[in-house]
Amino acid sequence: MNSNTDILFTRRSIRKYKKDHHISDELVKFIHDAAMCAPSARNRQPWHFMITRQRDKLDSLAELHPYGKMLKDATMAVLVCGDINLEDRESYIVQDCSAATQNLLLAAHGVGLGGVWLGVYPRKERIEAMREIFQYPDNIIPVSLVSLGFPDEDKPRNSNFNPKRIHLEKWNETWED
Repeated sequence: MNSNTDILFTRRSIRKYKKDHHISDELVKFIHDAAMCAPSARNRQPWHFMITRQRDKLDSLAELHPYGKMLKDATMAVLVCGDINLEDRESYIVQDCSAATQNLLLAAHGVGLGGVWLGVYPRKERIEAMREIFQYPDNIIPVSLVSLGFPDEDKPRNSNFNPKRIHLEKWNETWED
């Protein structure tokens, strides 16, 4: 395979970040440009991205999200949200924002950043916690929270390939058969 596909296998959830490293506005714009290249149902592109670099907000997010402890060391966080005024089907918003989140993470990895996808939707307590911090309007649905920073850990290449999960023509025939 070509080297452009390596990013798919080397992106990992990074929970340890180098201290005092700033993510430039140029990198922030790049990863959001990539996020907005994601496919969306009916090309509605219902996403909004709320960024915080404020240490007090990152620390609060680390306390409020049950799996967000790494945010205490993160350089920034991005709350990926959908707008029901742009897409009225909540299920499409979740799919569209999930695709945007994956693009954002792949782009971040491609420029040397590390990140973690933290689930928000559909957990009501997490949605309300995000509303408290980010103060978004009622038409906004937070889908995911992404922790970002410069990696302070190395992880090996990943492969979760399982031929038993690939079905050929009918359920009981798999790639392995």
